[in-house]
Amino acid sequence: MRLRDAIAADLPVVAELIRALAVYERLSHEIEWTEDQLGETLFGPGAVSRVVLAEPTDPPGPAVGLAIWFPTHSTFLGRRGIWLEDLFVRPEGRGAGVGTALLHHLFELAGDGRVEWAVLDWNEPSIAFYHRQGARPVPGWTRYRWTATPTPSQR
Repeated sequence: MRLRDAIAADLPVVAELIRALAVYERLSHEIEWTEDQLGETLFGPGAVSRVVLAEPTDPPGPAVGLAIWFPTHSTFLGRRGIWLEDLFVRPEGRGAGVGTALLHHLFELAGDGRVEWAVLDWNEPSIAFYHRQGARPVPGWTRYRWTATPTPSQR
């Protein structure tokens, strides 16, 4: 398997993987972007997020997984870190080490900083996967969201 940073030419496969993630998470109704908008936010000037693609090499094929992340900073540690926005592996790539490779790639990028993310509480397969990697929930913290236009669940 090969891990590589996505480039603007990868936008169609990145968009398809995000759509597949939305289906898996039962959140397809929340996708609001067009591919042009997604391309601008991921690959345009001032883009902050980064995308890593996982591609099979034996035999070679299209990407079966991705990690979308951006840099963070811990004021208490005084170190850079990573927020993992999304980690997704297509069903045909699961159980083959794709998710582990993507996650460990981010650990290497973070160095001695943190890699943090959120997981849907019903997503037992992902929770079990993260536990096998040594990750644990952060006790005492509740995630908040504030948006310019409230979603139906925020009203």
